[in-house]
Amino acid sequence: MFLTLIPVKATTLVLFLALNTLLNQTGAGQKTTRPKAGIQKAVFGRFPDGREADLFTLRNAAGMEVQITNYGGYIVSWTAPDKTGKQESITLNVPTFADYLKGTPSFGPIIGRFGNRIAKGKFTLDGQEYTLAANSGGNHIHGGRVGFDKKLWTATPIQGAEPALKLSYTSPDGEEGYPGTLAVEVTYTLRKDNALRIDYKATTDKPTVINLTNHAYFNLTGMKRDVLGHVLMINADQYLPTDKSQIPTGELKPLAGTPFDFTKPAVVGTRINDTTETQIRYGHGYDHCFVFSDKSNRLKLGATVYEPESGRYMEMYTTEPAVQLYTGNHLNGRVTGKEGVAYGRRYGLCLETQHFPDSPNHPNFPSTTLQPGETYKSTTLYKFSVK
Repeated sequence: MFLTLIPVKATTLVLFLALNTLLNQTGAGQKTTRPKAGIQKAVFGRFPDGREADLFTLRNAAGMEVQITNYGGYIVSWTAPDKTGKQESITLNVPTFADYLKGTPSFGPIIGRFGNRIAKGKFTLDGQEYTLAANSGGNHIHGGRVGFDKKLWTATPIQGAEPALKLSYTSPDGEEGYPGTLAVEVTYTLRKDNALRIDYKATTDKPTVINLTNHAYFNLTGMKRDVLGHVLMINADQYLPTDKSQIPTGELKPLAGTPFDFTKPAVVGTRINDTTETQIRYGHGYDHCFVFSDKSNRLKLGATVYEPESGRYMEMYTTEPAVQLYTGNHLNGRVTGKEGVAYGRRYGLCLETQHFPDSPNHPNFPSTTLQPGETYKSTTLYKFSVK
């Protein structure tokens, strides 16, 4: 066998080598590698007393990324692809740990012990009256002045194709006025199918009340504009009217014929300013609890949100009996996210899965009482795709 050597000019050889290097760097001609699924930990910031808060980044093989801190269990960042495959932020946030310490309009934390409102900060359980902080217009809201959103949780990262973060916190007896030592676990799991699953679990050593949720504000435009053009469906047949201070009256009112009827997909902004409806005036838009048609505690489709321009489509599943729809009515542009966007009025919407607000004071509402020996369990799942 003879090998024939062909003369090659030096300039040709240099060009060949340069092209070969470029192909190796860009990956041209190679198979596209999928993002590696897993969870990474980094220091998010430090408290004045020197304690550290961590930031955990969960990624799946599809490229979705969720960042969660063990300070308050905040969802700090969440990206989802649009119809062209572009990953963009879809939840409201603030730029730094220091900003979270200063306080936010509840941009994605764990809410507890009791999500939503309790009238006048008082309830009676087993004949004993308990007094809580009246931290919202004379009423108690979202667990009090130092609720679960302001606690440093113990974090356990869980590696895998569906990475997870387990957060644990033990709330001592009497904290924020609530009875019983409450041991709480909240686990965030980023699934392969672009769903974030949130599992809540708690036990107590005394009778107490509990109503946990997450308070993420969604904006499926990728922070380009407000949410008034989002198309919303809520699989509910009733909602809870409130008084002027947004405490439920105790009535369960049918949705049909009201601006609250999202049983079929409807644009959020179409009826949000219909102030001929008393309840719209009370909430300054939507800030009401919707009662699901499916009364079971199975994991069921509770709502969908579609953003036509990006094509992003979110399905929300839950075991809870209701969801609080809040449309960012009190956002005023004073808070700027890490994308450099000032969040004006109605720049995000919340779907806070939960039991009914003020349940401890309404015997006709589903019970939020947790007894020793029982285990509180709740699951909510937000799944993203494109249409």
